[in-house]
Amino acid sequence: MIARLITKHLDTVARYFPVVTILGPRQSGKTTLAKAHFPRYTYVNLEKHAERQLALKDPEEFLRLFPAPVIIDEVQRVPELLSHIQVVVDQQKKMGQFILTGSHQPQLHAGITQSLAGRTGLLTLLPLSIAELSQAKLTMDRDEYLVKGFMPRVHSEGVPPGLLYSNYYQTYVERDVRQLINVANQHAFELFVKLLAGRVGQLVNLNSLSSDVGVSVPTLSSWLSVLEASFIVFRLPSYHTNMGKRLVKTPKIYFTDVGLACFLLGIQTVDQVARDPALGGLFENMVVIEALKACYNTGQQPNLYFMRDSKGFEVDLLFVQGRRIVPIEIKASRSYDSSFTVAVEKLLQLLPHIATPTVIYSGQLTPKVNHTQFLNFTQTATLFGAS
Repeated sequence: MIARLITKHLDTVARYFPVVTILGPRQSGKTTLAKAHFPRYTYVNLEKHAERQLALKDPEEFLRLFPAPVIIDEVQRVPELLSHIQVVVDQQKKMGQFILTGSHQPQLHAGITQSLAGRTGLLTLLPLSIAELSQAKLTMDRDEYLVKGFMPRVHSEGVPPGLLYSNYYQTYVERDVRQLINVANQHAFELFVKLLAGRVGQLVNLNSLSSDVGVSVPTLSSWLSVLEASFIVFRLPSYHTNMGKRLVKTPKIYFTDVGLACFLLGIQTVDQVARDPALGGLFENMVVIEALKACYNTGQQPNLYFMRDSKGFEVDLLFVQGRRIVPIEIKASRSYDSSFTVAVEKLLQLLPHIATPTVIYSGQLTPKVNHTQFLNFTQTATLFGAS
């Protein structure tokens, strides 16, 4: 198992809450983490028919057969179980007794709000980060990271990325999507997902996509919400501030694992990604999600945004901590260029409380130009205290 940086935060949460809920995409390592970190706990998987039926029909008997301390995997399959867990934890008053994992946010969040509010600590585990791979002495070139992606089995078991993402995607469409929504036109849904992969790092224009897919904007909006709720995509919101400029409010879209985006675009080799016109967007996707992982792994709120005004001025990523704002420009280039600092330096003139303007790129030089530092993309996590 590749060590996960979230374990320190997991320890803290288990110390102060009777229930720990680990959310995240399928195959991101939630079960492996829970089993490794709590080896003496009973384990039960609600994907198994017999266990799921027992939990549905007789939850009290289920909890008698699988008593705390226990790991309950895929708990979103039986959200009704959460109210019975509430009764147990209120009686026992012990911390870290139930470790729950889930791949879908809506069902779990609804159940937690109703039954486990104040009783559970929430964590989000995304696929492996560059920092975690580096600690495991698995280092790669920029384009290899993009093609292989970050699913644990690719790196710990050597599963070919094309094979893994093909099965991952088909399983998701055929099982998870059908659990969340009734997709009448599966071909249109799959076309929508592939078109989103070609638009990583871009504003979400559902009107344009509606024309391309042949499905209404409200339907695409619901599909996008499902993709986000099941951790396939991440919407980066725009930053709003009173700075005398008309700021774009539409979010930008990224895939939680850039390897899946490459697969959907038909990119299978390092040579292909280096020549592909989507390289810049895919690299930006990787860096933004590395920032998101760093926030989740250290228990920080992912206060991540971008900024764009109506005249085209844009800063790729803003990390907001209270009144402190770190502006980040993202460039796929391997070559240093001082002009990369223009946008983040300009923001210094427009907003107060700007701290450490940064350019993240593929080069090895790390100079400081005026107020701006340059970092290689493998150092992204250091900006967020996770490395």
